[in-house]
Order: sequence, then structure tokens, then C-alpha cells
Amino acid sequence: MTANNPTLMGTAGGTFLSIVPNLSSDDIAKTVVLATVGAIVSFTISLLLKSINKKHKK
Repeated sequence: MTANNPTLMGTAGGTFLSIVPNLSSDDIAKTVVLATVGAIVSFTISLLLKSINKKHKK
């Protein structure tokens, strides 16, 4: 079963355009801050686990 590309693009575009007016700059700023914090925490935990794994293999 294949999707009709123009229909898919129209649906995606309509969905996007119906969401945009409901976004406030506060929501966007909050999302950016939370995404940044999440990425930093994820990276830090990844380095920590890699360090623990190296010490454990010795």
C-alpha cells in the first residue's frame, strides 16, 4: 500500500499550518531550553557510563 505523495504533503502541510497559530514564543523558548538540557544530560550520562565501562573492563 503506497501513499499518494501530494495527499500526504497536503495533510502534513495542513497539520503544520493548524498548529503554528497556537504556538507562543514562550512555548518555543521553553521547548528549546528543555531540549538543550536534555541533550546535555544525555551526553554527560553517556560519557559517565563509558568511563565506568572502561574502568570495569580493566
